[in-house]
Amino acid sequence: MVEYYKFSSNNIPGDTVEYMKKLVIGILAHVDAGRTTLSEGLLYLTGRIKTLGRVDRRDTFLDNHELERQRGITIFSKQAIVETSQCSLTLLDTPGHADFAAEAERAVQVLDYAVVVISGTDGVQAHTETLWRLLERYNVPAFIFVTKMDVSSRTREDIMAELRSRFGGGCADFTQPDFEDIAMCSEEALESFAACGRLTDGEIAELVKKRALFPCWFGSGLKLEGVDALIDGIDRYTAEPERSAEFGARVYKISRDERGGRLAFMKITGGVLRVKDAVRYQGRDGEELEEKVNQLRIYSGQKYDAAEAVYPGQVCAASGLSQAYAGQGLGCEAEAAVPVLEPVLTYRVLLPQGCDPMLMLPKLRQLEEEDPMLR
Repeated sequence: MVEYYKFSSNNIPGDTVEYMKKLVIGILAHVDAGRTTLSEGLLYLTGRIKTLGRVDRRDTFLDNHELERQRGITIFSKQAIVETSQCSLTLLDTPGHADFAAEAERAVQVLDYAVVVISGTDGVQAHTETLWRLLERYNVPAFIFVTKMDVSSRTREDIMAELRSRFGGGCADFTQPDFEDIAMCSEEALESFAACGRLTDGEIAELVKKRALFPCWFGSGLKLEGVDALIDGIDRYTAEPERSAEFGARVYKISRDERGGRLAFMKITGGVLRVKDAVRYQGRDGEELEEKVNQLRIYSGQKYDAAEAVYPGQVCAASGLSQAYAGQGLGCEAEAAVPVLEPVLTYRVLLPQGCDPMLMLPKLRQLEEEDPMLR
């Protein structure tokens, strides 16, 4: 029988003292829908940043890579640590451009919840539906935030009709919630509403967790309208998953630091991972490996804090795992499902005259580690 437990703020297994929920929440959207601007609003209102960055000024907290600032788009999934009144959140900002959809899919595999951002001016776009199907495939509960309402000519009623048509009847307007309408999402909720005339936050959270209900808020990420209501909704209508006492982790990204050191980004799903722990795993070629974790980093934007140990619900970057790959399960965690998104085009690399292919191949393999779709 697998033992489940919660950690207190002192990280003592078995302690049942109340503590902040540890959750990984992803921000997903079609390109230019306002995802990065909403992320800035969330970071600002939770106190992570003191001034709001803007995409057009190229000074946002999470789009910090040189290529992202040059092009004004998100290319790589990035994380930030924020705290609300009830949650310690790892916020994963994901690319919205279809060319980088595989990067978004890898991030979706480690999410506890997602916030899907819809442009109030453009509505639900084709790539938004692709992202929605990904959340369904990986069984990730979702909230919806409709932004740019300050410049939209469409009404909330019109947009809600579109959301229900494209995403199903579980979408409910939480700016002025109709609890009778919400209760229709499940038979149990309807019975509870009939008996008590209301639904508790816990009952609503259970509907969200089961993907029977998708709370929707409206506002403007740029003007911070409605963002505080979204934060309050995340506090009230989320529940931390049960965690196993046995160590488990899911690798979702391989990257390099400024010195070229290899980093395996992973979400801890059970147990504890400590510096100098020996991790047994299987490489891509099937070889059985046992390697020590040299360092654990908790990133927030470009900066990181070194950690001696990481716990369930946290995302870290580990050095020392030379053959770990994106999608790999460590410990008791199973291998991720085979990705469904494929590149639209096929590319061929033509080396310059005089370039030695044997010298170039390791560099291409390094790029392949960061984006397995390059093959």
